[in-house]
Amino acid sequence: MSEHLLGIDTGGTFTDFAYLHNGQLITHKRLSTPDQPEQAIFEGLTALGLDALCTSGQLTIIHGTTVATNAALEGRGAKTAYLCNQGLGDLLSIGRQNRADLYNLAATKKTLTVDQKAIFELAVRRNAAGELITALQPEAINDLEAALEDDPPEALAINLLFSFVNDTEEQILKARFGHRFFISLSSEILPEMGEYERGVATYLNAALGPIIARYLDRLQGKIAPSRLTVMQSSGLTLAADQAAGQAVRLLLSGPAGGLIGARALLAPKQLMTFDMGGTSTDVSLIHREISIAKNMQLNGLPIAIPAIDIQTIGAGGGSIAEIDAGGLLKVGPRSAGARPGPACYNLGGIMATVTDANVVLGRLPVNQPLAGGLWLDSEQAHQAIAKLGASLNLSPIETAQGIVTLANETMAEALRLISIQKGFDPKAFMLCCFGGAGGLHLCELAERLGMNQTLVPADAGVFSALGMLAATPGRELTRAVNLIEQDCDSQDIRNRFDQMLRQARTALADEGVDNTTVHRFFELRYQGQTQTLSVPYQDDLPAAFTDFVAQHQHRYGHQLEANLELVALRVRVAGIQRLKTPLPPAVTPTNSSDPLQTSPEATRQQPWQDLISGHPYAGPMIVTADHTCVWVKSGWTLEKLEAGHLQLSRGGDALNDR
Repeated sequence: MSEHLLGIDTGGTFTDFAYLHNGQLITHKRLSTPDQPEQAIFEGLTALGLDALCTSGQLTIIHGTTVATNAALEGRGAKTAYLCNQGLGDLLSIGRQNRADLYNLAATKKTLTVDQKAIFELAVRRNAAGELITALQPEAINDLEAALEDDPPEALAINLLFSFVNDTEEQILKARFGHRFFISLSSEILPEMGEYERGVATYLNAALGPIIARYLDRLQGKIAPSRLTVMQSSGLTLAADQAAGQAVRLLLSGPAGGLIGARALLAPKQLMTFDMGGTSTDVSLIHREISIAKNMQLNGLPIAIPAIDIQTIGAGGGSIAEIDAGGLLKVGPRSAGARPGPACYNLGGIMATVTDANVVLGRLPVNQPLAGGLWLDSEQAHQAIAKLGASLNLSPIETAQGIVTLANETMAEALRLISIQKGFDPKAFMLCCFGGAGGLHLCELAERLGMNQTLVPADAGVFSALGMLAATPGRELTRAVNLIEQDCDSQDIRNRFDQMLRQARTALADEGVDNTTVHRFFELRYQGQTQTLSVPYQDDLPAAFTDFVAQHQHRYGHQLEANLELVALRVRVAGIQRLKTPLPPAVTPTNSSDPLQTSPEATRQQPWQDLISGHPYAGPMIVTADHTCVWVKSGWTLEKLEAGHLQLSRGGDALNDR
C-alpha cells in the first residue's frame, strides 16, 4: 500500500490518531484542546513525525470532528437570518405538538433559539404541486436587502413552502445574496416534505456552516497540499471543501467512525457496541449491517438527516459525580472534559468523576501514563471521592462503587433502548466496547444485560480513529415523491433514481472517486400515516410494496387495508473501501512506560501485548495497553484472538493463569 492514510477522531477529552502506510499501523492519543480543536491535531502530527509528509501532499486525512456538535449544543452558531413564507415566521418556535413525556403536566419542548428580529417573511407562495400562487416581487427582495443591511447576519437560512417540488424562488434569493452571505437552501439540504423539519435542518446548516468553514480552513491550511476529508453522520466521507455547505450532516461525525470500524474490522455480524470516551458514551447495534436512521435527535430537536443509528448519553470517564437537589448521588451529564479534567489528572479538577472512581477501586492503574504523558494521581482521586462520600456518609470505596454503578446503569439503559425496546434480545449479540474507558465497564454492563460474550478490539482506545481509515467517500440523497401505489410508474421511478445517481456520482467524481456501490430505497407508508419505513428497491415496484407490507407486519404486528404511499426516494452511493483486514499490530511513537509493578495484595496486571493468543486467563485481572485498560471481573475468562482482539466469556470452570 503506497497511500499514507491518517484517521483523526476529535473527542471532548482526547484526540485520537491512527496512521497506516505500507502495512505499518501507528496510533497516538493526546488531550484535546476544546477551544482550538485543530491545535491538538497539529501537536499530534508533530508527535507522529508527519509534518513533512503533510507539506509534501502525500497524506490523506479522514477526520471525525465534534466541532459541529458542540457548536449546536452550546448555541454558538453564526449569526443567522431565517427567510420564510408570509405567516410562517413562528414555525421554528412552535415546532410539533409531540410530547416526550405524555403524563408530565409541566412538559417543556426544545426549540431553536432564533432572534425574532432576524426572521423575514416573504410574500411568495407555491402550492403542493409546485404551481405559483403568489410571485416574489422585486420590491420585496429590495426591501429584504435593505433590512439585512441594517443588521447584517453572517448566514441566511431560506425555507420556502414546497421548494422541494419547485425551488425557483430559493434559487433567486441565493443568486441575489450568495456573494455576501453563507446561504443554506431547504431545497438542497432536505428536499422532502415536513416544513418544520426542513426548517430546523436548514437553519442549523446555516448557523454551523461558517463555523465549520473557518475550522476546516485553519486545519487545511496547516496540512496543505495534503488531502482532508470529513466523516458525515451517515458514515460516508466528503471532501473538506464541501463540508461547510453540508455542516448539518456532521453532527455525528466522530461517533460514526467506531461503527464503521466495527463493521469492517470485526468478524461477528451481531454486535452491540458502546464507545465510552471522556465526555460521553455512544451506543449502537449492528444486526448484520449498520442501521442507517432517516433522522436523529440533537438535544431534543429533530434532525431529519440520514445518520448511523447511534444513541449518545452523558456518561463518560470525565462525567462528574455530585449530589442532586434531593440529596441523592448522580453521575453526569456534566463532564470535567480535557481541562481541568478528573481530579486524578492533577490539572486543576477537584470534582469526583467516573475516572476517579475507577482509580479508587484499583481498576485503573496509576503506574503508567495516559495520553500526552499524563500520569494519574491516586491521592487527588481519593481526596475528591472522599469529599463527596463524606456528604453521603459513605466510605471512599462505597462512594466509588456507587459512582461506577450509576454510570453502568445509565449505559445499560441506553443499550436496552437500542436492543430490547426494538425487539432484539441482547443475548443474541456480542457486546463490543471501544474508547479509552469502555473496557473498565464491559463485564458489569454485560451482566446487567444477561450477555455472556464480549469483545474488545485491538487498539480499542483509538478505535474510532481507526474506523476512519475504513470509511469511504459517499453521498446519501433523498427526493420527495408523494405518490400512491396506483400512480407510480416504473420508468418514472427509474428516471428519478438515475437523476439522483448522476448528482451523487458527479460530486464524488470531483473527489476522484469513480468506482462506487449503489443502494436505492423507497420511503413507504400506508396513506394517512406519519412515519415511513425504508424498503430496498431493485427495479421491481410490486416486490418493494410487498416487502413494505411484510416489514410493517413484523415491526408493528398488523397490516392495514389502505393504499400505500411512496413518500420519497433515497440513494446511498459509496466508494470502495480501502482498508483491508487483518490489520498489522499497532505501534506507538511515544516512549514505553516502565514495566508494571504489582504487589501480592493488588489485582494482577498484564500488558495486552504480553498475552498469549489462544490461552485463557481467568479474572479478576487488569489488562493494560497504550490507550486503554480492560477490567476482567471475577467469573469472567479472557482469551486473546489471533487478530489481537480480546474475547471475554462469562461462566464455565475457573481457569488458572499460567
